[in-house]
Amino acid sequence: MNSTEGCDAAGRRPGSGGSRLRRAPRPVPVALLLLLLPLLPPPAAAAPLPSAADSSGEAGPDEEAEARRALPECEALAWLLHARAARLQDEMCEKFTVCENSMEMLVQNNLNLPKVTEEDGCLLAGFDEEKCLRKLSSGLFAFQTYLEFVQETFASEKQKVESLCYSTKHLAATIRQMVINPDEVAIPDSAAQKSLLAKLKSDKAWIEKITTHLILRDFTSFMEKTVRAVRYLKNTRSFSA
Repeated sequence: MNSTEGCDAAGRRPGSGGSRLRRAPRPVPVALLLLLLPLLPPPAAAAPLPSAADSSGEAGPDEEAEARRALPECEALAWLLHARAARLQDEMCEKFTVCENSMEMLVQNNLNLPKVTEEDGCLLAGFDEEKCLRKLSSGLFAFQTYLEFVQETFASEKQKVESLCYSTKHLAATIRQMVINPDEVAIPDSAAQKSLLAKLKSDKAWIEKITTHLILRDFTSFMEKTVRAVRYLKNTRSFSA
């Protein structure tokens, strides 16, 4: 699969430039996602999410309410992605005996996978809404190439990984729309994606399987922290500018 047509295709949209308003994405019902997730391959491009700013440049109460409605959808989708990735880890263990702490010491873990750290402002102590939203969105976009690698190497579960990939793109784009300045969200360019995908590939199948396991493990951990941060925002934060 060409990396520009895989997990990253829907993630690259121009931001709002110098806008200082937090834009409200239109939520997708989780019930619909639950029905479609196993069936949908990732599209070539996703439709842009609507902006919450009206012609006066100010976000009104309806837009703020829509932003709040998006948070429970994001939380539910993040939990769904967490569960799907954890299940794929279990299947890796069952089918290939590549399990937690089994062979990881044989592979140098230099994958540079996205992680949520204390400095990212997503922990309850010292929570920084804007900084955390940027980190979550950029981290989800960064995972796209890694998930594309999983899609290629875990061929027996290709459809499940495609669905995981598509929904991760959707969540990344939705969270990006909540950032005051969406242009500040780092998104890997096509050249960087191709270079990373080439580095991930190996002439040894067992190395690729362990790499797949590590990606799924860290993605599961990232989604767990995403759920906590989004839940905290849902319960405590306002989306007024």
